[in-house]
Parts: sequence; C-alpha cells; structure tokens
Amino acid sequence: MEQGWLHGEGFLLCLILYLLLQGRGDTLTINCSGFDQHGVDPAAFQAAFARKAFRPATNVSIPIRVNISFTLSAILEVDAQLQLMTSFLWLNMIWYNPFITWNPEECGGIRKLGMATENLWLPDIFIEELMDTDQTPPGLMAYVNSNGHIKYSKPVRVTSICNLDIFYFPFDEQNCTLTFRSFVYTVEKMVLGMEQDVQDILETSQNIVWNKGEWVLQGIHQMTKMTVVTNDYDQIVFFVAIRRRPTLYVINLLVPSSFLVTIDALSFYLPAESKNRASFKMTLLLGYNVFLLMMNDLLPSSSTSLISVYFALCLSLMVLSLLETIFISYLLHLAITQPPPMPHWLHSLLLHCTSPRTCCPAVPWKGNVDLAHLPGVKESMELVGKVPGPRETELNGCPASARNQQEDKAQKQHLVHLWVWLSHMMDTLLFRLYLLFMATSVVTVIILWNT
Repeated sequence: MEQGWLHGEGFLLCLILYLLLQGRGDTLTINCSGFDQHGVDPAAFQAAFARKAFRPATNVSIPIRVNISFTLSAILEVDAQLQLMTSFLWLNMIWYNPFITWNPEECGGIRKLGMATENLWLPDIFIEELMDTDQTPPGLMAYVNSNGHIKYSKPVRVTSICNLDIFYFPFDEQNCTLTFRSFVYTVEKMVLGMEQDVQDILETSQNIVWNKGEWVLQGIHQMTKMTVVTNDYDQIVFFVAIRRRPTLYVINLLVPSSFLVTIDALSFYLPAESKNRASFKMTLLLGYNVFLLMMNDLLPSSSTSLISVYFALCLSLMVLSLLETIFISYLLHLAITQPPPMPHWLHSLLLHCTSPRTCCPAVPWKGNVDLAHLPGVKESMELVGKVPGPRETELNGCPASARNQQEDKAQKQHLVHLWVWLSHMMDTLLFRLYLLFMATSVVTVIILWNT
C-alpha cells in the first residue's frame, strides 16, 4: 500500500510540472490561468526561478544575445591628476529567457510582469574602465514580457580611468571610453548588441544630463564592432566626448591676470627718472605672485597646460620690465653724473635704429630734438650749463682753455643724448613687446573659446 502511495505522489508531481511548464517548441510556457482573478501565483514561476544559476538557453551551443544601452545622467567629477572621470548612468539590458513565457490570453491580458532580480538570471555585464567596486543597490526589479524578453535597468556610479589631455585648460575637450563586456561568458556563450541607436542614446542623455556643472556633454560615439575570435569576450566600446565650461576660469584667472599685465604695461608712461616707477612695478610683481598663490588650487597639477605657460610668460615679462626699469635708472644716473663713452657697436646700432629710413621700435630721428623734456636730461643739461662759456672764461683770464671747455661740453651733451636715446629705445621696445603679447593672448582666448 505504501508503494502505491509513492506511485500516486510521483504521478501527482509529474502532473503539476506538466501543468506549470508546457513545452512548445524551444520555449517553456507557464500556466498562468487565474492570474486575472486571484493575482500572480509565485508557485507558477518556481521552476523558472530555480534555473537562475544557469544561462537561459534551450541549446547550450547557441549564445545568448544581450542588447545594451545606457543613459548618461550626470558628469560628477573629472580628476586630471588621477586621470579619472566620475559619472552617473543608467545601464539598460534586454535578453531573452525561453523559460519564462506565457499566453496573455490565458492570463487575463497580462503582458508584462515586474519581478525581483534576485529570482532571475542576470547578465554579468561590467565596464572595463571601472576603477571602483560595483555599488548597485539591492532589491531592484526587472520587467518580464510574456514572450520571454526581460528588461533590466540599474543605476551605476562609474569611476572610470580616462586619458585626460589638459594642455588647452580651461578650453579642453576630453574623450573618455566606456567598454561594456561580460566578465565570465565568452563569445561562444554570449554576444552583445545595441538596444537603441547611438544617436538616440546621445539625445536622451543630453536631455537628462545635469547641465549646470563644470562639464558639458558634447557627443557619444560607438566604436566599429570588430570580428571576435573564439574564446574571446564580445564587447561594445563607446566614446564619451565632454567639454569644460571655461567661464569660471576666465573670470577668476585670465581676467585678473590681464588687468595686472595691462597696468604694468601702462606704467611705461611714467617718467623713467621717476623713483616711483621701480617701486610701482615691484608692487605689481608682488601682487601678481600673491594672485598666483591664491589661484593655484584652480590650476591642474598633473601636467603642463597652456594657461600655466601664459602665467609664466606674464611673470617673466613683469620681471623683465622691473629689471629694465632698474637698468634705465642706472643709465640715466650715470649719464647725469659722468656719462661713459658708448661702445662702437652700440653706437652704430643706435644710429641705425634712429635713422629715418629704418623701421625700428624706437622713435625715428627727426633732425634736431629738444632733449630738455626727455627723462634725466634736464638735470644733465643743468649740470652742463654750470660750466663757464668761452666769453666768461676769457674775462676770467683763461682764453686758452675756452675751446677745450666748449668741446668737453659738446661731447658730454652728445653722450647724454645717446644714452637717453638708448633708454628710450629700450622702453619702447619692451612696451611694444607687451602690446604684442597681450594682443596674441586675446586672439588665442577668442579662438579657443569659439572652437
């Protein structure tokens, strides 16, 4: 009697399995009768849930196809020093499970059900550039259609490695890659496809992405899929192009630096013999160094950028301007007290530059010039004027030395004239160098901003 009871229990179990899973070709259909009246019966899916540890395929030699797409929601951070990009995206995956299908007409028109992902087989898709552990929150749901297609979406915070080129900071554009592939299944077991077109992914991401941050999403491109050999892993590579918003850095870095350089250039209008000119330039130089120290945190520290070269050139020009002011003050003082003889090569160069036919930064020579208004000459002429003239020396009883004194006076005045012209030429040359540098900087910023 006990043996008959066992046979009856085995028959009943086979009958239940037959009712739950009715084979139709290469799929297994779930009996969902009564779902519209009594709700979804979890027992109807137990046989399918028991297979979650295995790849859902009726033929193990046929690879399962997983279609993927993603939506980029935010670009959280780009670390140039660590070469990392942190972003937030929604990863969408669709695949076919032949063990979870049902007839909607027998289930009260139910065509889609939400199921806990812990009861389903999930593709082990990961991002190859990921430099952090997967922090997918638990308790997510997946939508299962009556035809066996499952759609699973999960939020992913991606900290991925990216080859960042910051030479054109803050007008730089970066191109980071996101490579999706399976961790376990080779191409013989799993192949990857696209759920939607790349252009649709880009449009959706641009509509959703948070546009008030430092970075702007420029484009998303897909790498041409290459033929994958056996025992290799199928993968899909996306290129994410982003661009930095330069407004913050232009206002906080470039504009103050340009103001200081412009003021330093305008200081050339101060008289060269003025003692305030050197102190004014020294104060500007100290202020510029303080400005660079305060704004150092905004500059990239991983490699050399174009803006770092710009700041170095500005600082070099200001130092050169201060040294030139000190040198000119020394020349004028020397010319007033005891003007030294000018070297022949320097005299020839000065005559060449002051020639009317020569295009030179210095003011062209135009005949007789009144030197009384030039820096440092007034004092020199007063000193020379104290020397007695020929008639005065004759009255003093020294007619023999009158001609020598007159020649010495003319020679000294000529030397003062030459040294003053040299200082004026140096001032003009450096001033025009300032103008050329500022014009080049403005044109460069406009070009980089508009490209």
